[in-house]
Amino acid sequence: MLTIETHSVKETQAVARTLAGFLFPGSVICLAGELGAGKTVFAQGVALGLAITEPVGSPTFNLVNEYRGRLPLYHMDLYRLDAPEALYDLGYEEYFDSDGVVLIEWAERAVGLLPRELLRVEIERAAGNGIGETDRRLRLVPFGSVYENILARMGKACGY
Repeated sequence: MLTIETHSVKETQAVARTLAGFLFPGSVICLAGELGAGKTVFAQGVALGLAITEPVGSPTFNLVNEYRGRLPLYHMDLYRLDAPEALYDLGYEEYFDSDGVVLIEWAERAVGLLPRELLRVEIERAAGNGIGETDRRLRLVPFGSVYENILARMGKACGY
């Protein structure tokens, strides 16, 4: 696990942008955090790291937005998902076997349907005296040796 504290939107995006440099086709990133925690901000940073130039917003009403860059980005938001089985209509499994990166907001709504190997990014507002509105604590939790290796390389390269 890698824990990083950020103090601005730009810092949160920079962490995500750095992470994107280590991602590969078939990468799955699951974002967790309360409403307004910064999941879409993190997704925007990943997009920047994948050389995506178009604006990235939350796909809440579409469920999936697709972007083209160094690797394709399939950005899912499952907040409005009624039941995990609704993902079958999306052909969600094809995204996991694709040539791109799958980034899922509210992934906990798809319990039992996600790959066993993935990276979970928990985003929470940092608490305490003197903490600013944009301060965040990011916990990157690997599931699988591939993601453990990514976090080790990322931590070593960036001093995290």
